Amino acid sequence: MEDKLVTLAIRTYQRAQMIKSVLDENGIETVIHNLNLEQPELAVGVRVRIKESDLPQALKIVEEMENAWEKQSETDVATVQQVLIPIDFTDFSPKTIKFGFHFADILAAEVVFMNVYFSPAFTISSNNDMSTYSISDSELLRRTIRNAAADSENLTNIINSQINNGDLPNIPFSFEIKEGVPEDEILDYCKKHTPALVVMGTHGKKYSNELIGSVTAEVMESCVSPVFAVPVHMTMETPSDIQRIAFLTNFDQKDLIAIDRAISLFAEDNIELYFIHASQKKQAWDEVMLAGIKSYFASHYPNLSTNYALIGAIDDAEILDKYLVNHKINVLAFNTRRRNIFSRLFNPGLVYKMIMHSDTPLFVTHV
Repeated sequence: MEDKLVTLAIRTYQRAQMIKSVLDENGIETVIHNLNLEQPELAVGVRVRIKESDLPQALKIVEEMENAWEKQSETDVATVQQVLIPIDFTDFSPKTIKFGFHFADILAAEVVFMNVYFSPAFTISSNNDMSTYSISDSELLRRTIRNAAADSENLTNIINSQINNGDLPNIPFSFEIKEGVPEDEILDYCKKHTPALVVMGTHGKKYSNELIGSVTAEVMESCVSPVFAVPVHMTMETPSDIQRIAFLTNFDQKDLIAIDRAISLFAEDNIELYFIHASQKKQAWDEVMLAGIKSYFASHYPNLSTNYALIGAIDDAEILDKYLVNHKINVLAFNTRRRNIFSRLFNPGLVYKMIMHSDTPLFVTHV
């Protein structure tokens, strides 16, 4: 009976070629079925196929190769800190870029722009030996990648011009263009590279009427790196405009670490820090705790002006937003625990509520 071909792996064109080379050296006959024959370097899914009888040996070889690649990738991660700016070329705010560059200057970091696109659905043929994109799908994929490359080049020219004019600090920057689901790709990048900060835009309360669906909210709920959200209608132009920061605390010891992160990123001599605790019931002990936090940071950061306040429960985001507006708070910062998808769907957290109900920038950490 004929030894039929089976798919060993689906990889990028470059990785598929490397796998084929190693398997050939080990005497395993390998066939590559490229899903984009006209321009193989653009292929996002290339099938590596082998004889079924060679599968056990090939799997072992590929596993060793990919373990080596993963270790090399960890070694190659840049020691220079990064500020990640996820960007949608069809809808982005220049303020997001401006804040990202100024934060990178503060952190002595490089800027990495990330654009994530969806690839067209591909058609699987009835042939057992290979799967192919239809002509229309192939053309759409090439057009998508070509447009992303053109948009990246255009934005590069704009940023270089702003750097030359002194509108942006002279910070090195690069682009990551990936295929997939935006929030998944952003979170995956952060797990691998741990940027010092992620800067993302939000539409704010004027345009946001859906509680679920914000990529920024998804990233802020789950990201390992601190995230700064820039509302489209924010009046501030640069981090130097930040005068008042409110930190929402539940008296967790980890809040102290998160507050210190916020201070190190935003702190200037004229910063006012507001410690806020939200509770349904006003208790004397809450005020004692807030006063203690205020005293602690006043002694450790004598140049900062510190205040504290008790407000109603944060279930009603409008109450919190009203406090922020009345006290002219420039940034709301808080520490939050990462939650699973079911919790986020059926019990949306503070991140979602504030993104949808406020035009105050958010700074969220996971400590």
